[in-house]
Amino acid sequence: MPAIKSLTLVCDALNEDGTFSEGDLITGKVTLAVEKPTAVQSFFVKVKGDAQVRWTTRSGNHNHTHSAGRRYFKLKHFFIAESSNETVLPQGVHVYNFSFTIPSENMPSSFKGTHGKIVYILEAKLSRSWKVDKTAVNVIIFRSKSIPHLQSLMLRQVAVKDKELGIFSSGKVHMEVTVDRTAYAPGETAVVVAKINNNSSSDMIPKVRLSQVIVYTASSSTKHESSTVNKMAGQNIGPRSEKEVRWAVKIPTNQEPTIKNCEIISVEYSLKVYLDISFAFDPEVTFPMIIIPPNLASGSQPAFPGPSWAPHNSDFHPAAASAPCYPPSPHRYQGAQAYLVPPPFYSANPASYAGPPAINPNPVAPMAWGFYPGISSYGSSSSSSSVVHPPPNPGTFHSPAPTFTPNPSAPVTHPGPSAPLHAALSAPLYEPPSYTSTTNFLSQSDEPPPAYSLIFPSSVNDESSQAK
Repeated sequence: MPAIKSLTLVCDALNEDGTFSEGDLITGKVTLAVEKPTAVQSFFVKVKGDAQVRWTTRSGNHNHTHSAGRRYFKLKHFFIAESSNETVLPQGVHVYNFSFTIPSENMPSSFKGTHGKIVYILEAKLSRSWKVDKTAVNVIIFRSKSIPHLQSLMLRQVAVKDKELGIFSSGKVHMEVTVDRTAYAPGETAVVVAKINNNSSSDMIPKVRLSQVIVYTASSSTKHESSTVNKMAGQNIGPRSEKEVRWAVKIPTNQEPTIKNCEIISVEYSLKVYLDISFAFDPEVTFPMIIIPPNLASGSQPAFPGPSWAPHNSDFHPAAASAPCYPPSPHRYQGAQAYLVPPPFYSANPASYAGPPAINPNPVAPMAWGFYPGISSYGSSSSSSSVVHPPPNPGTFHSPAPTFTPNPSAPVTHPGPSAPLHAALSAPLYEPPSYTSTTNFLSQSDEPPPAYSLIFPSSVNDESSQAK
């Protein structure tokens, strides 16, 4: 009969999405059931975040493996510290509580791709002499809040394209495209409006494509993956005619977020609007798109008055229902292509910002860059017949197992530390970028403070008394 009957790990959910972000508190419990008194060398729970990439290329008769890894943090808490003297656990069910605080540093969101992954896990590990280690592992979903310039990502984008057609057709094409904003959460809809003036002798079909590009990096080598997230087409536009085309481009609910703060994995999105013209180079404009967690989204979606389906072409889906048309922006630039808002800039070492306690629903209000209800069960909860241990000495995390009172019918509970485990116990320490202060976007404003008289207006009596 094996000495260890079961080892389970349960994590408490913070929200209905079951996600965690920088600075969040992770709490839970580890339940250990033993069939007989068991000598334990060490027993601990740890949480860590890692990124890894790996792929193989072939050159002649040789295969070359490219790989790289990054460690973002690692925190460990001992229930039974490793020592020369083994600790004997009595028969019964033992319940240990734990608590960790995720570092408030700039870390990428969870991701799993063909050639790499970014994973955050909780692991409980029980070690015994001359025995295979017993472990319980749970993956936690991490959504980064390290998104700079989120306020500007809520502004609309405008681009203009003019093109002279070549040998097989004559004339000129003018296209002006508007996208309602840059940042979207999974499940939201991007409103795209294109005004097209076909002053040429050719037919053309307007199309829109949302694409994803994943780049894996190991040393000086890179591996690219490109895919189409969504694509749509409008009605044919004949020669010497004008037309306005409107699309509602849906972001899939399970779409991975944009990742720009990982050295070895990046995930980027772009929205391309182009005119499909036979025997000619297609005029096109491309917009950056950022996928953010739902808790950072504005929550405002445009209303579509009614369906107005357009016939589809080849494998493209028909255009979505009609959307309100934005007037031409007075700030657009004439030329090959111009943006009302420039593509977002990502620093090589972006600053990290603490997430706000609540997000202002106003889409244009300043917001900190942050990201995603409970986590699916990480293991069965402890049985009501478990046995309770007194709490360990709060002065140390490396105390031996508590004294056992022989009563197999009662639960054994090992509470976690009274305060969250600090990053000082982790290996290796993260060194954030050197900034003089931490910026909170919620506290920033471009407007001057209101005048004192507007906040505390004087009464008529006060004014008359002052006049005297």
